[in-house]
Amino acid sequence: MTDKTTHFGFQTVAEEIKQKKVAEVFSSVAQKYDVMNDLMSMGLHRLWKAFTIQVSGVREGDRVLDVAGGTADLSLAFARKVGARGQVWLTDINHAMLSRGRDRVFDKGFPLPVAQCNAEKLPFPDEWFDCVTVAFGLRNMTHKDVALAEMQRVLRPGGRLLVLEFSKVWKPLAPAYDLYSFKLLPWMGDKVANDAESYRYLAESIRMHPGQEELKTMMEQAGLKRVDYFNLSAGVVALHRGYKL
Repeated sequence: MTDKTTHFGFQTVAEEIKQKKVAEVFSSVAQKYDVMNDLMSMGLHRLWKAFTIQVSGVREGDRVLDVAGGTADLSLAFARKVGARGQVWLTDINHAMLSRGRDRVFDKGFPLPVAQCNAEKLPFPDEWFDCVTVAFGLRNMTHKDVALAEMQRVLRPGGRLLVLEFSKVWKPLAPAYDLYSFKLLPWMGDKVANDAESYRYLAESIRMHPGQEELKTMMEQAGLKRVDYFNLSAGVVALHRGYKL
């Protein structure tokens, strides 16, 4: 029987290898991750995340799960929303990224619960969270369909899943976006993070990720209802939202 394969950027690799290679990427970039986010997006990632918080409808007392939460931008914002009566879990599969996120939430005065876990096997009970979010993490997962089903499982009825991810850019902008992605982005990765290869992978992984309509269909197949999406920055990024009814 042949091994199952998947994409690691533009490479085709065995499924069991992808998780290890993604781990190497994020362990490498963790220390410079926030600086590079600001540089790569010219600060726009802050607006995309603020829009996600706004669309989430999260209120005081809610339970929120931040999947692949990394350095905790969304977790911190949600912690301010839910207050002392609420609960925000910061999770990530990568120890280096999660350690930075954990240190950051504690430094900001929010001692949130933290768990290192695989999004495809979430260690939480059924129907527990009011809102689940994953920002710029879904495209790195080996079995996106399994991860989406897991996120749907832990949502309570009436809860919502928000997926913020790079998507398919408006076609007239594609040539300029390709130049930026495959020339400027690895160059910045080399100069700032001393790691051109990891940022080359990140650019490639964006191209291999499902587009807006395809991801909408995947969320519906995972059992989510009333799925819609918002194109941000001409489709460079899309925010998908689905409900568990």
